[in-house]
Amino acid sequence: MAETVTTNQFRNGMHIEIDGAVWRIVEFQHVKPGKGGAFVRTKLKALEAGSVVDRTFRAGEKFARVHTEVKNVQYLYDDGSEAHFMDEETYEQFGLPHAELADELAYLPPSSSVQMLQVDGKPSGIQLPASVELTVTQTEPAVRGDTVTNVSKPATLETGAVVQVPLFVDRGEKIKVDPREGRYISRA
Repeated sequence: MAETVTTNQFRNGMHIEIDGAVWRIVEFQHVKPGKGGAFVRTKLKALEAGSVVDRTFRAGEKFARVHTEVKNVQYLYDDGSEAHFMDEETYEQFGLPHAELADELAYLPPSSSVQMLQVDGKPSGIQLPASVELTVTQTEPAVRGDTVTNVSKPATLETGAVVQVPLFVDRGEKIKVDPREGRYISRA
């Protein structure tokens, strides 16, 4: 008997089986309209085909959960077509298509450790840490007197990602960023 999960237990990165195919939950949102039953709006990625689809499920619907193995790997470099990683236990190197990891790579500096998700021994994606420390390479200089709260400006990070930061953050500073949401947390 396979383990089942309901829509209430959905998490980003979880793998479920629908119609005999394995899908990874990219994002999900519980919706409770004023009239009618609650439902869950999801964005799913097919593990085999790589296609991304939007699906809506009734709240409480059950699915077979596909177990994933987690392996610690080190991100080495990106050559444009593939992102290269190294298994931290066996030192074996392998590549994954750049297109599949484009969002995650925006917050990964080379030689950082991440967790690789595997289904049936095949890599299915990476799990980013809760926060990463990156250096600001480009941003507008702070102007004296700009002390209004909740005002932000765009800042380009060493990996090329752009996040909104408070006005007091300057070029060359290290900041903590939540890579899953692409938002500024604090100074490092």
